[in-house]
Amino acid sequence: MPTSDEVDRIVDAWTRARPDLDFSPLHVLSRVARLSRHLDRARRIAFAASDLDSWEFDVLSALRRAGAPYQLSPKLLLQQTLVSSGTMTNRIDRLVDRGLVERGTDPNDGRGILVMMTPIGRERVDRAISQLLVSEAELLDGLSVGDQERLAILLRKLSLDFD
Repeated sequence: MPTSDEVDRIVDAWTRARPDLDFSPLHVLSRVARLSRHLDRARRIAFAASDLDSWEFDVLSALRRAGAPYQLSPKLLLQQTLVSSGTMTNRIDRLVDRGLVERGTDPNDGRGILVMMTPIGRERVDRAISQLLVSEAELLDGLSVGDQERLAILLRKLSLDFD
């Protein structure tokens, strides 16, 4: 197994070019950025196999995680997907057009709207998450279970300030 990677080469080059700067953050965050690109690619492939875009998976997975009857208000979908209300409205419209969700009236609030996943939406998101888990497990193959657990703890610690 190699002892250095592209980030090491980049940091070494920067250190020679600018020895007055501390490049230690690049050792962590440049690797996270590079891994993110690999993860994005794996996710696009996994979702495409289920005829979904990443944003479609995000909305459908929020509905799936809500449990039967797989429905949420647009406001709750906004909170879970971190997009603007205009973006969410557009996404819901597009998912309705594709037959993956339906809009309905909230029985507890006649003015409220619920977004409900259709059976085809559920089938697609279930297929996508199964494929995604296989793809992500392959990305982590080089780490032992213990290393994966330690990495998860460290990344959680780092991300708590951002969530």
